[in-house]
Formats: sequence, structure tokens, C-alpha cells
Amino acid sequence: MQFISQFIIKFSHRKIGSDEFGNSYFEGRNGKRYIVYKGSAEASKIPAEWHGWIHYTTDIAPININTRKHSWQKIHLPNLTGTKNAYSPQVAKKNSSVAKEKKPYQSWHPLNPKF
Repeated sequence: MQFISQFIIKFSHRKIGSDEFGNSYFEGRNGKRYIVYKGSAEASKIPAEWHGWIHYTTDIAPININTRKHSWQKIHLPNLTGTKNAYSPQVAKKNSSVAKEKKPYQSWHPLNPKF
């Protein structure tokens, strides 16, 4: 079904542009906007520049404007949940360079004279 939809979109709609990940963006005669994803169809693969256009926030496609990237900006990554690159707090804790000091826990009690 996905192949048929992509075929219809590619040949009956006007191609607006594509992003750095290979996703293609199209617009129909009625103004409806479509994406043909490269690889699996995952909505988190849409970069911020194209997100505004696809959701009708702006009518100017990012191919017509200068989207300047700063040196401190990270590249866009899709949602990595369920992959080997997913964030794991246990892995982050093991790789942490900060040595944590463990103190024994002492519960609070109203009759305890130490508090």
C-alpha cells in the first residue's frame, strides 16, 4: 500500500524539495502537503526547517530561505528509541567521569535525637 501511495504522490503532485536525509516533500493542487520518507516512515525524521512547512506554520519552503546553522547546533537525529543507539541511563552512568560518593541512608524519625 505504501508503494502505491508514494507512486501516486510522486507523479501527481509538485515536488517542493528534499532535505539532507533524502526525504522528499510534495504539494498537491489543493494545497495539501506530503512527505515521501527515505527508508522507514518515521515522523521524527523531519528536520525543524521542514517541520514548520509541513504543518502549515509557514508557507515558505526551506529551500527558498537561508537556514543558517551555528557551530554550537547539533545535527537533527530521529527518535532512536528501540534501536541500539537509544539513550540508556545505566550506560550513561557507567560512562560518567564524575565519581559519586555513597553515603548510607538514614531515615528520619521524630524521636531520633540526631535530627
